[in-house]
Amino acid sequence: MPKPLSLPFDPIARADELWKQRWGNVPSMSAITSIMRAQQILLSEVDAVVKPYGLTFARYEALVLLNFSKAGELTMSKIGERLMVHPTSVTNTVDRLVKSGLVDKRPNPNDGRGTLASITGKGREVVEAATRDLMAMDFGLGVYDAEECAEIFAMLRPLRVAARDFDEE
Repeated sequence: MPKPLSLPFDPIARADELWKQRWGNVPSMSAITSIMRAQQILLSEVDAVVKPYGLTFARYEALVLLNFSKAGELTMSKIGERLMVHPTSVTNTVDRLVKSGLVDKRPNPNDGRGTLASITGKGREVVEAATRDLMAMDFGLGVYDAEECAEIFAMLRPLRVAARDFDEE
């Protein structure tokens, strides 16, 4: 968990008050600031849980993706597409997983230019253990019940649709 700020006031609520005085009521300012702070808190919490496994949450997500794939392997471009990250980030993430012995890389036999990343047995063990630990702490969202988590997901979905993260069905 991130170091508690222990402030005697809510700095985002204070900023909202000052914003209203200067520029008028703009609820989206306090919403985005709250979302960004929540992201910092959650990333810190989940990173702390996966750190003993030599992972960051980004590396954990890549392992989960490989573990979910039918053959236990995906092209680097497919990993980037599914995780919605830049190819450079995928390369960095996978290379670190390779160094840890959790993933192997090899040329894609179906595409001479591409590379396949595959999860190793050790990678499968690590992703299972890390997943158990993350589930035990509700991925940092333990202050919400299941219904509230579903509401958060539903509330943020239109933003992802508008960003064209995926084709809405």
